[in-house]
Amino acid sequence: MEEDNIKTRVVGVDISNELTTYAIVDIRGNIIAENSFVTTDYLDVNNFVSVLSEKIVELVETNGGYEKIRSVGISCPSASFITGCVVNAPNLPWKGVVPLAAMMRDRLGLAVALANDAHISALGEHTFGSAHGMKDFIVINLGVGLGSCFFSRGHEHQGYEGFAGEIGHTCIAEHGRICGCGKEGCMEAYVGAKGIVRTAEELMAESDEPSIMRDEERLSPRIITECCDKGDAMAIEVYRRTGHMFGIGLANYASIVDPQAIILTGGISHAGKWLVEPTRESFEKHVFGNMRGKVKILVSKLNDRERDVLGASALAWEVPEYSLFK
Repeated sequence: MEEDNIKTRVVGVDISNELTTYAIVDIRGNIIAENSFVTTDYLDVNNFVSVLSEKIVELVETNGGYEKIRSVGISCPSASFITGCVVNAPNLPWKGVVPLAAMMRDRLGLAVALANDAHISALGEHTFGSAHGMKDFIVINLGVGLGSCFFSRGHEHQGYEGFAGEIGHTCIAEHGRICGCGKEGCMEAYVGAKGIVRTAEELMAESDEPSIMRDEERLSPRIITECCDKGDAMAIEVYRRTGHMFGIGLANYASIVDPQAIILTGGISHAGKWLVEPTRESFEKHVFGNMRGKVKILVSKLNDRERDVLGASALAWEVPEYSLFK
């Protein structure tokens, strides 16, 4: 009798606004091999899919071969697990509806699952990180954009079209800043990377108060955090204002979802106490009274890119196996 060929590896792919990382991951969550390239080098999505597919095949063939690979999981902003499409991504070069899962499946001949980057971060945290053992929690991904996913009773809630948890595009300021999605007053416009820099620019324009931020040729959340670490009062105020708005948004979210914890991930979460302390203060002020003092606000301890590659690999194990090479 012919022995079944049980495949023990998957490919996890993390597509961010800047970098695309792809890795071979085994059944125990060990990363066997990985590589990356600049996402924005390929402004045409067809070219991007071709290059990504070729690079995955090359990595697989030099690390054990195709016969060991079961499936592929992909993390991407504005993606839907339900449809397998990237839909109107405000921070990616590809516009409209992109059937990325189907495109990659056609190129690779393997089962491909696609999900929103926040959904993938939540899977990574649930499987390997701060949410391990939790059943009800929220993961917020803070970066160029602001995404989220929440688990309820141990399962991620995706909604009808797969876009549940889009907290970044909920309104927290009527007639507020214009967001990348085209709406006014979205939380992302205040808590995303561009929003934080805009707050700093507004503060510097409001007064002549000295600040080492004024000496920087190009501001970023990371540079503003470094200014906070040096005791710059205006930089600290940037994160105080950001945290105030963030806390309001999280309080609204938590009042509906009732989580055990809110876990912050992504580059902006590295601001640490400068962001977390004012956020927590605002959150406790605005959250439903019965929840005060009960919801933890945590910063992920996992490396962002490693977590998201591992989360994408966890998604790959969930998709029904398919292969043109059986």
